[in-house]
Amino acid sequence: MSTNVLRTADGWWVVRGDRAVPVDTKATTTAELIADRAAVREAAASGEPGTPAAGLVALSPVTTPCRVVAQMVNYRSHARDSGFTGEIPPAFFRKASGSVSGPEDGIVRPSHVKFLDYEIELGLVMGAPLPVGTVVTERDLSSYVAGLVLTNDVSAREVQLTKTQFYESKSYPTFTPTGPFLALLEPEDFAHLLNLRLKLSVNGDLRQDRTLADMIVRPAEALTLLARFQTLDPGDLLLTGTPGGTALKAPPKPVEKIAALLPPAVKWKAFFRSQARNPHYLHAGDLITATIATPDGRIDLGGQRTAVADAQ
Repeated sequence: MSTNVLRTADGWWVVRGDRAVPVDTKATTTAELIADRAAVREAAASGEPGTPAAGLVALSPVTTPCRVVAQMVNYRSHARDSGFTGEIPPAFFRKASGSVSGPEDGIVRPSHVKFLDYEIELGLVMGAPLPVGTVVTERDLSSYVAGLVLTNDVSAREVQLTKTQFYESKSYPTFTPTGPFLALLEPEDFAHLLNLRLKLSVNGDLRQDRTLADMIVRPAEALTLLARFQTLDPGDLLLTGTPGGTALKAPPKPVEKIAALLPPAVKWKAFFRSQARNPHYLHAGDLITATIATPDGRIDLGGQRTAVADAQ
């Protein structure tokens, strides 16, 4: 069974049900905690009654600075929403680790951003170095990935689309809510990954709801492709794509064909004029709730509650 670890300003905790037991470790970073797995196991096996987990203020269990890498269009449902047909080539982009925030920290919308979107994603937390040239198989995935986290790849769509700039559009502070738990996995847990269900709601309205079975490129293959050019180290984070249901969707084919004939400035002006009528983009006061878990609870990454606010 996986072990859920929580990070607070006071240190690391193993969460068992509604109680939390402190981990006796000197680790201050995620990489150091993963290296001190014995201390985590000792806390998990402890007979201590612990403290109510609800009384703890969770920080991101992924400490920064670290590498934050993300997969683009990696669920079939998202590909359909985005207007892709046929084979989709795997693609990656980087996010600034300064965008990582806690699971209940507010998401701050910059003043120039009108089209703010959500993307629930499963995050893989590395437990061992991944040198360039590494080939990862399903059988040895547990040798490289230590655990999982719930993340939200928040996106400023007009920056992403008009500038074709993923790095900026997804790297503003608070644009990667992470946690609450780092679920440290045992080797046998990896066989249950495809049962994980990702669910995200905005103000109680369910927007995204898919399992990992909808994935195009699964974790072992993704790490192999990434290792063609990118080294990863313990504590680094890979976001593995989002299911369909985001606010942004491709325009209908007839509209797309007409737009292709327009100059870029005119095309984008028309596109965002139509997007202004889309009620699913995020606004100040919206509350995003998100969960990732298997139906049997074997792996449960906990829940996020993040409110949206405008920059002051």
